[in-house]
Amino acid sequence: MAGKSFQAVHRWARIAPRKARLVADMLRGLPVDDALAVLDQHPKRASMLLRKVVKSAMANASQDLEVDLKSLVIEEARVDMGPLLGGRARWRPRSQGRAVPILKRTSHLIVGLREAAGKRPRRGAAPEAPPVAPAGEEQAAEKAAE
Repeated sequence: MAGKSFQAVHRWARIAPRKARLVADMLRGLPVDDALAVLDQHPKRASMLLRKVVKSAMANASQDLEVDLKSLVIEEARVDMGPLLGGRARWRPRSQGRAVPILKRTSHLIVGLREAAGKRPRRGAAPEAPPVAPAGEEQAAEKAAE
């Protein structure tokens, strides 16, 4: 891994981890500018929370004067499960007279940035094909070698 790494964390975010992971999975490997553009347009609530964490990680990176903020790439976008809120304060009725607790899930949002080593192809972009010589030149080269 070339370049420096920077991280930001939002702990106890009041969103279920399963919902936040849908957005976090889209961000891995994207340049920071592209990730912020994606988060601005995404309709899910988790995009607002992850946008703040990405901007916080960028602010952490800006403290290092040697870092070019335009070259940062999202290395890690992780959503871990936090504690359940409220304990067993409220109950929901279920079938056959049972009662189950209402689970208020929380998440820990972690975003890690790193400096890109060099120009990397964008995620989803087709790899560059090697240059191909015109057909006539190949045949002429083969005849000259004989």
